[in-house]
Amino acid sequence: MAFHKNIIVSVFVLCLFLFHVVSYVDGRFVVEKSSIKVLSPQKLRSNHDGAIGNFGVPDYGGFMVGSLVYPEKGNHGCQPFEGDKPFKFRSYRPTFVLLDRGECYFALKVWHAQLAGAAAVLVTDTFDEPLLTMDTPEESKDADGYIEKIGIPSALIEKSFGDTLKEALNNKDEVLLRIDWRESVPHPDNRVEYEFWTNSNDECGVRCNEQMDFVKNFKGHAQILERGGYTLFTPHYITWFCPKPFILTSQCKSQCINNGRYCAPDPEKDFGEGYQGKDVVYENLRQLCVHRVANETNRSWVWWDYVTDFHVRCSMKEKKYSKECADDVMRSLDLPIEKIKKCMGDPEADEENEVLKTEQQLQIGQGSRGDVTILPTLVVNDVQYRGKLERTAVLKALCAGFKETTEPAVCLTGDVETNECLERNGGCWQDKDANITACKDTFRGRVCECPVVNGVQYRGDGYTLCEAFGPARCSINNGGCWSETKNGLTFSACSESKVNGCQCPVGFRGDGKKCEDIDECKERSACQCDGCSCKDTWGGFDCKCNGDLLYIKEQDVCIERHGSKSGRILAFAVVAVVVGAALAGYIFYKYRLRSYMDSEIMAIMSQYMPLDQHNNDVQVEAQPLRQQGTV
Repeated sequence: MAFHKNIIVSVFVLCLFLFHVVSYVDGRFVVEKSSIKVLSPQKLRSNHDGAIGNFGVPDYGGFMVGSLVYPEKGNHGCQPFEGDKPFKFRSYRPTFVLLDRGECYFALKVWHAQLAGAAAVLVTDTFDEPLLTMDTPEESKDADGYIEKIGIPSALIEKSFGDTLKEALNNKDEVLLRIDWRESVPHPDNRVEYEFWTNSNDECGVRCNEQMDFVKNFKGHAQILERGGYTLFTPHYITWFCPKPFILTSQCKSQCINNGRYCAPDPEKDFGEGYQGKDVVYENLRQLCVHRVANETNRSWVWWDYVTDFHVRCSMKEKKYSKECADDVMRSLDLPIEKIKKCMGDPEADEENEVLKTEQQLQIGQGSRGDVTILPTLVVNDVQYRGKLERTAVLKALCAGFKETTEPAVCLTGDVETNECLERNGGCWQDKDANITACKDTFRGRVCECPVVNGVQYRGDGYTLCEAFGPARCSINNGGCWSETKNGLTFSACSESKVNGCQCPVGFRGDGKKCEDIDECKERSACQCDGCSCKDTWGGFDCKCNGDLLYIKEQDVCIERHGSKSGRILAFAVVAVVVGAALAGYIFYKYRLRSYMDSEIMAIMSQYMPLDQHNNDVQVEAQPLRQQGTV
């Protein structure tokens, strides 16, 4: 009886899936690729694509160089290899193992190669066809034991490329390959946008365990990146819809909401007991609305808290997967329950649900991103992540999505990347005395870029030259110019009045990087006056005149230190004449100023205060008028 129930469930799920696919015929599955370059032998140097396996740990943002080996026995890799790690590192290079497709699961081949010491696995196709993604088996109890333990990368390569590699190995050529993931994730700017396609169901076996373990382990990194504005995270949930001929069946009613529009498979794959598919759809909808509502208040990272808390407190295994338990979790996180309910809408209504309708549309690939058909799936900058959902592996994929030099500090830690500036300074310019370097560590490698130190900009190519630029440059290692102190005196070739360059000060010659004292006495460039004696000093010279004469350095002459009596009288007379002339000029100036002011005052008064003569004339003329006025 249970067997027949499982068949019915499987047929129903298959119908949901087929109707989902047929409805979106324009959709497509995109194979994510890494670059594989043949480094040797020279005649085979070329670039090829490899389809990244959806298990193991691809080295996103990095690359690996290794020697290729094709097993003499067991070239399908379906049985454990004989010996104690026969593929362990050869000298200082890791070993890549080439295996043939077929006879067993892809993941099993890679697992056996990993146990034998392989650092990476290439599986060559047996057909001339487009590359496909190697995935884990959907249903295999045996696979549950090793899939999570695979920690090396793998890729499927085309048959023609595989045949070329085999031929070279048969000819005893050393085949050296570089597998490169540095461009597998686009990195256009300083913010990474990523999506996580998941499911609230925790009864779907190894895949459900994998995604919930990932959410719990990655929560800390995700919230730090989101709070810092480094990432934009969006959760998504896959739903199917029920074909019209099945809408009124009990199976469709138990697995779908909104009259068959949004469905999920039965968690236990048994329609007669446990939870139903519509319970999963409803909780998926709730988790979407938790993110939407939290995002409106700039608390989008609370989604990670809700999902992890719900999984712990409301597990299906403990029969606590319910609306009431979800409400308790939302209250504990101070989430607005009524707003979230309003976002969810009415699951019993025969109408579209705006949130879930959007999810079904987004599931179909657009642009460079393909359809989302595998759960769980992580999408980074519109490229689907391939490999195990493991904390460090996913963090590397996100870090690979940042534009060079814009990565947050978490991407530059020792357990995520190797600091290439620590070895030979990355081949960049360096000032060891000032401890300044042009090498800047990045997630994908390093860049040689002249730095800014304490507000001082350095300019140059970053590889062989960087020079301080600006008025403050002399404060850092003297601007890279010459400087020396002797006998309490300091001279420098760096001038704060100039924004760049070095110039030896007066008394020295050189290129500014190195300056030497000039012997003015020996070169007879100073102290050449009659009766002078010259003595060279560091940075200058001393010149003395014979007798009581005084040396004037600017004119390089000697003059008398004290003048004669007649000279003093003459000087006094001259001073007296100058002072007298100045005093007379001042008195004349004051007299002219006073006269000018008097004339100005008179002119102003004449306009407003007429003279007496004018007043008398006015009175005589006005007299008859006054007499007439008395008649």
